Amino acid sequence: MAASTDSKPDHKLNSLLYDALRNQNTKKVVQLCQKAPDGPLHITSIHKDTVLHLACYSKQRDLALLLIRLLPNNLNQRLTKVKNDVGNTILHEVATSNEMTEVAMLILEKERKLISTPNILGEMPLFRAARFGKIHMFKLLADEVDKDGDEERRNQQFQSRDKTTILHIAIITEHFALAMLIVKRYPDLIGMKDGNNMTALQHLATNPSAFRSGSKLGLFKGLIYRCIIHLIPFSSIHMPFTRLHRSISMEGEDLRTKSSVKWHLKLPIWEELGIEKHRHDSAWKLAQELIKNDTSWEVTENAALNQGKPNQEKSDGSSGSLLKRGREGTMLQRGKTKTTLTGVKSDETPLFLATSWKITELVEEILKKYPQAVENVNKKGRNILHVAIQYRQMKIFDMVTKNDMLARRLARATDAKGNSLLHMVAKKKGLVHETSQGPALELQKQMILFEKVEKLVKSDFFRLFNHKNQTAQQLFDKNYSKLHQDSKIWLEETSKNCTIVAVLIATVAFTAAYTVPGGNQSSGMPVLLSKPFFVVFTLADVTSLTFALTSVVSFLSILTSPFRLQEFKHSLPRKLMLAFTFLILSVTMMMVTFAATVILMIHNKESWTKIALYSVAFLPVLVFALSYSNLYAHLVKACSNLFQIIQKIFPRCKGNRPHRNEARCMSSSNP
Repeated sequence: MAASTDSKPDHKLNSLLYDALRNQNTKKVVQLCQKAPDGPLHITSIHKDTVLHLACYSKQRDLALLLIRLLPNNLNQRLTKVKNDVGNTILHEVATSNEMTEVAMLILEKERKLISTPNILGEMPLFRAARFGKIHMFKLLADEVDKDGDEERRNQQFQSRDKTTILHIAIITEHFALAMLIVKRYPDLIGMKDGNNMTALQHLATNPSAFRSGSKLGLFKGLIYRCIIHLIPFSSIHMPFTRLHRSISMEGEDLRTKSSVKWHLKLPIWEELGIEKHRHDSAWKLAQELIKNDTSWEVTENAALNQGKPNQEKSDGSSGSLLKRGREGTMLQRGKTKTTLTGVKSDETPLFLATSWKITELVEEILKKYPQAVENVNKKGRNILHVAIQYRQMKIFDMVTKNDMLARRLARATDAKGNSLLHMVAKKKGLVHETSQGPALELQKQMILFEKVEKLVKSDFFRLFNHKNQTAQQLFDKNYSKLHQDSKIWLEETSKNCTIVAVLIATVAFTAAYTVPGGNQSSGMPVLLSKPFFVVFTLADVTSLTFALTSVVSFLSILTSPFRLQEFKHSLPRKLMLAFTFLILSVTMMMVTFAATVILMIHNKESWTKIALYSVAFLPVLVFALSYSNLYAHLVKACSNLFQIIQKIFPRCKGNRPHRNEARCMSSSNP
């Protein structure tokens, strides 16, 4: 939009003011404000920010104090109407920094009504302080708010227009220490719900990164994490502002970015993990306090429970009578609920949300405080075991089912659509496949889970029909048909590529047997036959050839397999693990053969030469091992039951050997 001629002087003044503010030239800003008609309230930016707005926003405390003192008393009442484009007053901008507490006190002396002036989102300055986690500023503003005798007007300070409270926003922005202060100071906010119908504990239960169980630190970082000790308690957080102002230096650091941890080593990784541990501990203390006041688990949906009542029907095959689904259950009508990226409904209880997001310690604490909460049923008629299986949180599943009474009571339940626990295994909704393993191993994982749950539930539940007239096995076959095809393709491609490598190694090993190092004598005997390393060469070459051919046979057995679904449970993963094992051993023996050959050829050289040659020779083995270590680790884990079977077939002698006294009795009883 074109500017008029009359506005040109304003543009020049605004440019000078903006430049002076940007360069933090306090003296020049004060001089220019004295020339402006509105003084510090002169609008400078295109978003209607005044000079005072910008000074407070950029945390120029000394400048802000000078500008406020320049304001004449007759302009005090205008302060509540001086807002920028988003409706923020000067106090809204001041509330975002701990360094500006002195500015806040001075401006409230000018006009106290600023404390209850909202922006266009309905946020008061107190809400802004909570949003940005400024605990010192929050305490100052909260002390002012608590002076208001009108309870209704006072409560308006705690919510924005969309019903988000200061407790909600502190948890959403991960300022857990401040959230703990709010819980202690305003306990009535604990049970309040926001526009998405979620309480503070529900928000906390959807943030796994706030807890130790949701952080993947690795071995090295995990060791450092456990070594960190934090010493400063949270009691200082609950001091009145006047004491806090005297005891803590106002450095502008909030408790989210400055950890209460005493560092023993001034290392970046140590400080980073210290802050992480402080965040986890403060979130855990907050969770414990919120759980004490949460009884959402008492509201259960009995009408949606066990809707999959089976009836008997005649079978059209030879397997006898089958179980058929019962009467159609009336589906519960629900309002619209927001869904997260993983499909977790926001209207679930904190127990179910924590189960969905795999926050194990939160689930344990809820069940420890309220053991009866384990029987809670959501609007879909699902209990905690249904939810744990749906999102594959097997650690929580095992934790609940280790109690026989709970296992019997919960395992046979069906939801509002007649789905048993086995049906939940067959469903893929809410399941995120791991990218670190192949599709065949993922399919095997789901099949083993199906088998595990099948043993837990009653045997006739295997033939239970849901409301879509599907058994769990039928639903599993349908939902995992694509993964079955992907697994087949992956196994074929992997086996073909590895077969080529194995054949190449076998060819080299076979050739090396006829071209021995040093050559042959006229009689056909090897020249270096008497050398010790010649035996090493011979044994390594023969072993490499044997392992390579065995690997080829193993991969061919996979390629000629019909790839039936049930074969992916044990047969094919075992074959793949054995084939990979032989291939790795073959490559290793080939490198030993190469090293022995080089040593035989330069047997009179220095020892350091031999060491260097050994190191270079095993480099391909190291690269090969690192490339396939992740896959091989998954294969070994997937075939762990194979080792259990071997132990059953070949038990330890100690277990079967009779006691010495028993042996004597047996020998004495024989005639």
